[in-house]
Formats: sequence, structure tokens, C-alpha cells
Amino acid sequence: MVEPVQHFFESQRLRLSYWTWGNEGKPPMLLVHGNRDHARSWDEIANAFCDQYRVVAIDLRGHGDSEWSKGSLYGLPEYVLDILGLVDLLGGKVTLVCHSMGGRASLIAAGAVPERFHKIVGIEATGLLRKEMPRGPERIRAWAERAKARERSEPRVYPTLADAAARVKEGNPRFSIPAAEHFARWATREVDGGYVWKYDPALQNNPDLEVPYDEYELFYANLNVPILHVLSSEGEVTRGYRHGRPIASFFPDARSVNAPDSGHWIHIDQPAFVIDAMRDFLGDPPEVPRRD
Repeated sequence: MVEPVQHFFESQRLRLSYWTWGNEGKPPMLLVHGNRDHARSWDEIANAFCDQYRVVAIDLRGHGDSEWSKGSLYGLPEYVLDILGLVDLLGGKVTLVCHSMGGRASLIAAGAVPERFHKIVGIEATGLLRKEMPRGPERIRAWAERAKARERSEPRVYPTLADAAARVKEGNPRFSIPAAEHFARWATREVDGGYVWKYDPALQNNPDLEVPYDEYELFYANLNVPILHVLSSEGEVTRGYRHGRPIASFFPDARSVNAPDSGHWIHIDQPAFVIDAMRDFLGDPPEVPRRD
């Protein structure tokens, strides 16, 4: 296993963390995690591709070793700024691999500026099957009530890392014990009396106020780069249609693969399947532009 190197950059006055594997001279592959996750959950995927790519995994704002949003707001447009800021830093165009909430933000970013991406692998990433939120006053009132209720909540302290890993395993029973231990190691920080999760508790207030679900289709229709959707047996595979249409049909150039016996975190509980699917889809890495 190749040990990554940690770096930091600034996005909208926040200091954000990212990790790199591989040589800077290789084409960049950007990995974007989901909600209450962190960059190091991609370790196995990164190690599989760092011989061909410079693999880069971001800690989105409020996650991992990145700063928390000072206003405690975490909307998709803010994540889009973080992602595009790192794309700029990596040379302006990347191969993208993304998961869950990070996938929704990534696909909205790519739908807005598709010329910044070569190919995209989305793991349970579209958000097309989420329930529609209330509209108008009801949506703001419900969000404000949730946010105020959590404003003074205290994080749970786990006495040991093993306790934190056991909680990860409880929530994700398909994870192997080593996978749960690895996730917990990088997802926690030490405090008096034990360990707490690194992510900002305010992430649970994420309202998605700025991008209503019925607008996702507009971004996806504009995303004219090749996309592979990796879907799980417990998630979008069994409910893989919206308005009677397959998920891939919302994109100009997309296809889907179904991972058998898998949960939402397919890249952690079925990494070999994801790696094989990615290799088949990505083919040879893109050429790195010459710098005269």
C-alpha cells in the first residue's frame, strides 16, 4: 500500500485538506467522498490507480481535516466551489470518481462546466431517487427548526477507537472489520475521555436549499462526458428508475453497472468490483498536456 501525502488549499476562506498518491507528472484523478465521510475512505481505490494517475482525495469542508464552515451552512453550491477549486489546482481538468452526497455535488459541478472533466465514475451518486422536499415556506421552516434544535448538541465521545470502529460496523454491517477500523481511524479525533467524529455536526442540517431536486435533471442533461454509474443491490439498483426511466438515461453519455451483494458504500464493501468496473470503463489514462 502506498502511503499518501497530505496537502492543504484555500476555498472561500476555508483551509481544506486533500491527500495525494502517485507522481505529479501523471494525469489527475479526483476522488470526492460523501456526507460524514473523509478522504481516507478511498485508500483502496487510490492504491489501485496511483500507478497510472496522480490520485487526489479531498476532505470537503466540514469533513476530515478540513475546516468547518464558519456559518454552519453546507449547501451543494459550496461543495461545488471546493471541488472546482481543487480541479483548478490540479491543472483544470480531471478524471472524477465520486460517492453519494459528494457525487451529487460533483455531478452538479460537472453539469455546470463539463469541459473540466474527462470521464466520471459515480457511486450511488445522482440523488435522483431522493424524496422531493417541501417547497416554499414549509421547506425553510422545517430546515430552520432542525438547525436550531441541533445548535447546542454535544458530540458523542467513544472511549476507544475500537468503540468507534464498532459503531461504524454497526451502521455498515457489510464492512469488514479492518475496513471499519480504517474508517474509524481517519474519521475521529482524540479528545479528553476518548474520540469524537471529525465531521461538523451541523452537516446534518444540510438543506440543499440552493439546488432543488427538480433542477438536477437540467445539470445532468448538460453533462456530455462519459459517465459510469455504479449502483448497489441495496440502493439504486432495486429502485433504479425515476419517472419510469433508467438513471443512465438522464445523461447524454452514461451507462450503469450493478454491484451484487453490496451496500451504499460499494467502494468499501466491494472494492474489487469497483476497481474492475473502473478499469473497464476508464481504459487508458488521458495524456497530460505538455507545458512549454
